[in-house]
Amino acid sequence: MKKIALFVGLMMGAVSAHAADCPDVLKHMKRKLNSQEVVNMCEAYQGKTILFVNTASKCGFTPQFEGLEKLYSDYKDEGFVVLGFPSNDFNQEFGDEGKTAELCELTYGVNFPMFETISVRGDDADPLYAKLAEDAGTAPKWNFYKYLVDKHGKMVDSYGSFTKPDDTDFVNDIKTALAMD
Repeated sequence: MKKIALFVGLMMGAVSAHAADCPDVLKHMKRKLNSQEVVNMCEAYQGKTILFVNTASKCGFTPQFEGLEKLYSDYKDEGFVVLGFPSNDFNQEFGDEGKTAELCELTYGVNFPMFETISVRGDDADPLYAKLAEDAGTAPKWNFYKYLVDKHGKMVDSYGSFTKPDDTDFVNDIKTALAMD
């Protein structure tokens, strides 16, 4: 019996230590878009270089989904992930997550993880986006605002909506972040 208690105690300590090592920006549970599946951000994305993007389905920047998918496809095997968070903060998102998912998947071929619709700015900002804004020193100014976070959970930089996914400096920042130890 003592061996079992010791084993359980050691395992609980390992889990606590793992959670303690998780960067604050990833200490969130998020529901996948148009799904009941909830993702532990720490378990899923710790150790990865992450691009967080607040998206909208009815925005002039919506075609950036194609470029974001290309970035994800090009660099996912190197430890890079794009995480999309639809937001209606600028009144350009469907009220129905099914329509948002359909647009992402069928129109733009999005395979990178998309999550539930959230608020990304102001007093109602989701805690994840409040943390991103705190770390970057700025909240999203519009849809398709981007935050690049390195594999240690440190903010690399934030990028406005006009920064296209194929922008040379932006892509170089991603490559640099991926190469960091």
